[in-house]
Amino acid sequence: MSTLDQFAIAGRSALVTGAASGIGLAYAETMAEAGAGVTLTDIDAEGAAREAARLRDAGYDARAQGCDVTDLDQVARAFDAHVAAYGGCDIAFANAGLDPGHGFWTPDGKRDPEGQIDVYDPARWHRSIAVNLTGVFHTVREAARVMKRNERATGRRGGSIVITSSNAAEVNEAIVGVPYMPAKAGVKHFMRHMAYELAAFGIRVNAIAPGPFVTNIGGGWVKNNPAARAAWDELVPVGRIADPDQIKPLALLLASDAGSYMTGSHVMIDGGMQLGPVKPLT
Repeated sequence: MSTLDQFAIAGRSALVTGAASGIGLAYAETMAEAGAGVTLTDIDAEGAAREAARLRDAGYDARAQGCDVTDLDQVARAFDAHVAAYGGCDIAFANAGLDPGHGFWTPDGKRDPEGQIDVYDPARWHRSIAVNLTGVFHTVREAARVMKRNERATGRRGGSIVITSSNAAEVNEAIVGVPYMPAKAGVKHFMRHMAYELAAFGIRVNAIAPGPFVTNIGGGWVKNNPAARAAWDELVPVGRIADPDQIKPLALLLASDAGSYMTGSHVMIDGGMQLGPVKPLT
């Protein structure tokens, strides 16, 4: 098999959570563009349906389903519907997540009175853990359930699960809310445990850990504010914040046979931010 052939996923299928926008949508586009059938799931059911329709209009195989990853029954139904449509599930992206807001620093480098630990809203904590950590557990649980049946259903053993982590699993991020970092650190260790458990079934589990990307996180603050984007460009060691398209090659590597010897990997894609910002916040 040639090097390029190892990236081929035509005829396979993928389910992506949080696929209505941002990095999740980039994952879904990558799978579709590479020839896989893809299910876009999102709590924003209308957004997922809109993007799936756009992909179909472009000639790709895409379907959509509303799904709140904090609800295990909804996640199970999404996977069951995907299997009914495609006969199995080869690839799953556990991507859905949210920024709980109010870190102890504001984006312009001032202390945020609502982000201090002694006044932090417990509801934000519980919501962030529910989506960013428990939602990943639900998604991986159901992906494993259907992937263990793949050899009988599709003739292909196992599958690939890719989890969206964050560079916040490795470094302090003063701008994001306090629950985000422990949630993503939990995601990293959960991924490693799942990789160990599921290797015997031919299921690979890896995580992509993005740094600053232009998405709808934080209400699209950077996406909709050129001055904010310029400020981030100055902080990132490579000199620019990333657009979601830049995550596509890494997603294809981990989803395809090109990554067949990778499991338990926490792959940073953050423009060097784990090395420290060029201009530290004061």
